[in-house]
Amino acid sequence: MKALGIILIVVGIAMFFFSGFSFNTQKNIIDAGPIQVNKTEKNVVNWPTYAGGISVVAGLIILVMDRKK
Repeated sequence: MKALGIILIVVGIAMFFFSGFSFNTQKNIIDAGPIQVNKTEKNVVNWPTYAGGISVVAGLIILVMDRKK
């Protein structure tokens, strides 16, 4: 459980600095033999700032509960 608490704290701190990430996907629009038309779409994944705080607090609670046992 101690490892889970530390991972949650590290991920929560990273979430404060990085508000999200983006990636590209390619869609095949037309495929007519030798002719192909592709479309590249940019996808963005964002999370709220308070999600990092929730993760840090959850990690701290797990560490404290593990220490009491």
